[in-house]
Amino acid sequence: MEQDLKSKIDEACRTAEEFTKLYYENLDKRRYLMSRLYMDAGTLIWNGNGIETKENIQKFWTDLPPSEHTILTLDAQPVTSAGISAELTFLIKVSGQLKLDEKSSKSFIQTFLITAVGDKWKIVTDCFRAVET
Repeated sequence: MEQDLKSKIDEACRTAEEFTKLYYENLDKRRYLMSRLYMDAGTLIWNGNGIETKENIQKFWTDLPPSEHTILTLDAQPVTSAGISAELTFLIKVSGQLKLDEKSSKSFIQTFLITAVGDKWKIVTDCFRAVET
């Protein structure tokens, strides 16, 4: 494997660990900070329902009942396509358990596309799906 690609993959994995820790800590404990993680024109797709702009996404998160997330799997990869801007961009995939409002846990999968904006990571798209068993 080309060394440059290997280093990008390693960086994607390190970034995914740091980013998801911050994301789920904010979501479960400091929801009022969630909009800071999204691009101004970011998109959240929650169980097939689309929400656009970080202001609308913040309102959505604020209106949800309290949550507790447990991460079971995490993977990431760099997006190296020529169709992407020069900014560093990563695709992150997460699966785990979600407990909303003290109810029983449900499995979930979530996919993020994040990009570097200055020295911060911002969510371009965030796609969440509860897994019905």
